[in-house]
Amino acid sequence: MTYVSLAAAEAPTLDVGNTAWMLTSAALVLLMTPGLALFYGGMNRSKSVLNMMMMSFGALGVVGVIYVLWGFSMSFGPHSIGGFFANPLDLFGLNGAINDKAGDPILWSVGNIPTAVFAGFQLTFAVITVALISGALSDRVKFSTWLVFSGIWVTLVYFPLAHMVWGGGKLSAAGWFGKLAADGSTEYGPIDFAGGTVVHINAGMAGLVLAVLVGKRVGFGKVPMRPHNVPLTMLGAGILWFGWFGFNAGSELGADGVAALAWINTAAATCAAILGWLVVEKIRDGHATSIGAASGVVAGLVAITPACAALSPVGSLVLGAVAGGLCAFAVGLKYKLGYDDSLDVVGVHLVAGLWGTIGIGLLATDTGLFYGSGWRQLGIQTAVALSAVLFTAVMTTVIALALKAVMGWRIAEDDEVAGIDQAEHAESGYDFGAFGGGSRFGHAPAGSTPLSREPAEEVNA
Repeated sequence: MTYVSLAAAEAPTLDVGNTAWMLTSAALVLLMTPGLALFYGGMNRSKSVLNMMMMSFGALGVVGVIYVLWGFSMSFGPHSIGGFFANPLDLFGLNGAINDKAGDPILWSVGNIPTAVFAGFQLTFAVITVALISGALSDRVKFSTWLVFSGIWVTLVYFPLAHMVWGGGKLSAAGWFGKLAADGSTEYGPIDFAGGTVVHINAGMAGLVLAVLVGKRVGFGKVPMRPHNVPLTMLGAGILWFGWFGFNAGSELGADGVAALAWINTAAATCAAILGWLVVEKIRDGHATSIGAASGVVAGLVAITPACAALSPVGSLVLGAVAGGLCAFAVGLKYKLGYDDSLDVVGVHLVAGLWGTIGIGLLATDTGLFYGSGWRQLGIQTAVALSAVLFTAVMTTVIALALKAVMGWRIAEDDEVAGIDQAEHAESGYDFGAFGGGSRFGHAPAGSTPLSREPAEEVNA
């Protein structure tokens, strides 16, 4: 769906039901970022769990502030600059987007909800997109560089892509690959209901660029780097799934039949993706794993995100099953191609995001090839996906190289081996009484030797 503008001139009436649903949806999506922190934290090694979770919380802080100041204006402001982004000053600080001169709430033209609610909903999308990227960088990057990257990347990459896809820009129905009817409705155009390009292809491609440019973890491919807390990861996957109903069904901006279809399609695709992943694991490895089930959840959710309002429930089962199996194979590419995507942002988010976006061209009930509607939608979806890949790749490369020159990305090798939690945060994720006491924040008592500074072979868990 394309979100276009502030309330129309005829002063529509506030829809209380839609407003309540969207407040709930925004809260659900906000919960996804702490859920992601748990998901990623459990998949990491114990000596790096806090840093991994802090990267999500750091993104929440940085992006949340920036979105209020200029992010909403750049994404959905009234004056587009070349169809690539909107003027960041038009609604700076949400000024002019909350209340009119009489003090009444300004309504968004889709759903008749307060623009403040829509802005809050979109804020949570921007936050989790940046947080997703962190999974490609675990164990080895400076927290300060990550925070600066988060602010620059969301400004130069996320906001423009959100405008291009959802704000009426170049990748919307009004842009390069779409066509509007005489009455202004969409005759045909790209479909990205809830963020296949804006969120998942965007984050996945950024993760790939950073994994290559930042380099591999010390010992990658040579020493075990197993998840240290699988139940934590499964809990995180469950929270992500719960929040994702706000992500997808909420993107209708109303409590109606389309939101209901998005909800059931989200559930169906995710269930099928779990099975698809586990079948591949069982055939290939002889075991169906808990990490595989949790990863299948995310693969299915990613794939159905752009397609959830365009498919039938049966089509969603097909999309999800393929996504699960495809991503189960794709996560092994990093070993074959030699890049260290620590927690499989590329193998899950980029691959499933591409499949979900392009799969619409096959499975959409109104315009899909398998439903007799020809090749047009498939061509549009492929072109939009490749455009997003190219845009994100170029922009992320420029940002990453600039930060490498100015701040540097990597922590010291000794600190990486000993554990980034102590080096960057002076904390440890677990205290089993090794210090005989200590503060409630997990700091070692003065004069003691932190556990993570012990020889690498004793702490490489």
